[in-house]
Amino acid sequence: MNQNHILHPASRPVKLVLEDGLELQGWAFGAERPSAGEGVFNTAMAGYPESITDPSYQGQILVLTYPLIGNYGVPGKQRENGLLRFFESDEIHINGLVISDYSFNYSHWNADQSLSDWLTASGVPGIHGIDTRTLTQHLREKGAMLGKILYDEDIPFYDPNQVNLVNEVSTKEIVRYGNGRYKIILVDCGVKNNIIRCLLRRDTEVIRVPWDYDFSTIPHDGLFISNGPGDPKQCLVTIGHLRGAMEGATPIFGICLGNQLMGLAAGGDTYKLKYGHRSHNQPVLQVGTNKAYITSQNHGFALDDESLPGDWEPLFKNLNDGTNEGIRHKSKPFFSSQFHPEASSGPSDTEFLFDEFINNIINS
Repeated sequence: MNQNHILHPASRPVKLVLEDGLELQGWAFGAERPSAGEGVFNTAMAGYPESITDPSYQGQILVLTYPLIGNYGVPGKQRENGLLRFFESDEIHINGLVISDYSFNYSHWNADQSLSDWLTASGVPGIHGIDTRTLTQHLREKGAMLGKILYDEDIPFYDPNQVNLVNEVSTKEIVRYGNGRYKIILVDCGVKNNIIRCLLRRDTEVIRVPWDYDFSTIPHDGLFISNGPGDPKQCLVTIGHLRGAMEGATPIFGICLGNQLMGLAAGGDTYKLKYGHRSHNQPVLQVGTNKAYITSQNHGFALDDESLPGDWEPLFKNLNDGTNEGIRHKSKPFFSSQFHPEASSGPSDTEFLFDEFINNIINS
């Protein structure tokens, strides 16, 4: 347990248990209830409201490596274009939060409540007083593994990768945003709000459909496949619809899980990464150029470059481990990125990919 953190008088002892037997003692904040999920880490220095509401973290226990969390509280729930302005979705998606030092006193012009109160209202437990950097090193060495936050009673481990998480986070009905010139079908596999904002800023009408919806029945100028949680091979219906769309020439753009789904629809294969890419400082190279970008990422699976058929090629690769970071078709206007060009929070130097998507629509 981290001996340098500050305790609140009402803090209750709690422990984090990993499937390899590691037990770490800490102190409770948020909802005081046990919870289980897949333990993963994020190296971002800011942006915990965005990370916690990112649907790609569905079913996971999130370890934040930055040592000071909660100091700026949680923003208010103002909406723009029907979307919460300061969050990536309408709800918390993590199963638990693990941090080093929790700030019981928060201060920010936009703060509406404390992080602990927000977690409590959503039934999500937190644990502080953990040496999260040592824990992250453990997860990097051993790989992402199942974990649980426990009080007095034990609960079983829960593996979110064995269920269709996309079905849990996707919209259940068609939702329309904006009234721009270009009609975009957005297949919602767990879309982040900022993706929709980026599209709306480019003269579009965004038609958000469920992950398993047959979007071929709706006239559109472009097709967008969103990010989302879990194993892409759980989304067989989406893959089938995508395969049909790829027989035509309507522009397609996919992000994160969308990259993996496009690769699977094209005939490629995916695999689970040891501990995933979940940070805001991942260097990515655009294949065939000397252009490198610093990107924001959150995924636990990757597309196998070697499995791509001959009419597809890698578009980006990760400079840390060489894994795939995007693909493109050699003759049709289809491309994707494994990283997040909408990047909230994080760098925004790859947002130009949204412009490329719109240009493909204009030129098609």
